[in-house]
Amino acid sequence: MRKPCIKVPKIKGEPTRCALIELELLDHSVKIASDALYIYLPLIRIPESLEFEQLPEGMEITEFEFKVQQKKSTLEEQLGFTPHYEVIGDIALIETDEIEAEKIAVALLKVHPHLTTVLAAITPVTGEYRIREFSVIAGKEKTDTIHREHGCKYAVDLAKAYFTPRLGTERFRVLSQIKAGDVVVDMFAGVGPYSILIAKKARPKKVIAIDKNPDAIQLLRKNIDLNSVDNVEVIEGDSNEEARRFEGIADHVIMNLPHSAYEFLNAAVMLTRNGGIIHYYGITPEDNLFDSSLGLIRDVASHANRVVDVVQMRIVRSYAPHQYNICIEVRVD
Repeated sequence: MRKPCIKVPKIKGEPTRCALIELELLDHSVKIASDALYIYLPLIRIPESLEFEQLPEGMEITEFEFKVQQKKSTLEEQLGFTPHYEVIGDIALIETDEIEAEKIAVALLKVHPHLTTVLAAITPVTGEYRIREFSVIAGKEKTDTIHREHGCKYAVDLAKAYFTPRLGTERFRVLSQIKAGDVVVDMFAGVGPYSILIAKKARPKKVIAIDKNPDAIQLLRKNIDLNSVDNVEVIEGDSNEEARRFEGIADHVIMNLPHSAYEFLNAAVMLTRNGGIIHYYGITPEDNLFDSSLGLIRDVASHANRVVDVVQMRIVRSYAPHQYNICIEVRVD
């Protein structure tokens, strides 16, 4: 069956596939194809301009003759609707009411044999450590798993430290900007999905990974061992305080704390060397996606007698109705 597709070098096949899944653009009715150099990813439709911005560079829209997938029973066929869920290792996480949750859980375990547990989030992300409470809807009574992403392994405990696979494409995009020999400061490292990916794939001089959640730090140390990286310095503490030890050292500062990153802008500017990049994340309304956040960044830099130039401003993903998770990248001088 001939279908439109994205042709992408094999090295970028997995992040592109993940991005298409997040955008609900990957056509599962046919089999993904490849040749010696490229992966061919079938499309439900051609991406729109805003969606193109969320896809890795180096791709090409073309057509390809695909083999039809052997039809399996889908979640939609079993449930009569499309559920919203994410898969972390062998755990599926859903956010819905209890009656629907039990129905969805049974279907998920049937359709995805590798899953062992289905959790439902019963509270939003709250508190200083950005965690939430879960109930086990089906399968094993656990909240911990091993999640694989871009060739890295992460020990995760969802009840102890925040983690989402929905940022996998974004993490790979930031990785592509890191050069060998760079110094990177990950101000809110969590279990290490930015820090370890960068340390393992980009060969930086050093990654300084900071987090104040002791459980996240314990998991981060475990993940350093799991991935055999030796260039990550782990610090348990508040980034506003720890930044004073590393003034002017960073080629890249990652600020993935979207609800309150603005509280740490002074520290981020202090950390960044001349010509270094700050990767700032926020949650903003659709009628003011970038202006207010960029104004805050400029004000903080100005008070430190420094200037910023915008490298890129982009929507990472939809967060809630009329709200978006955005990223603003600026060069500091």
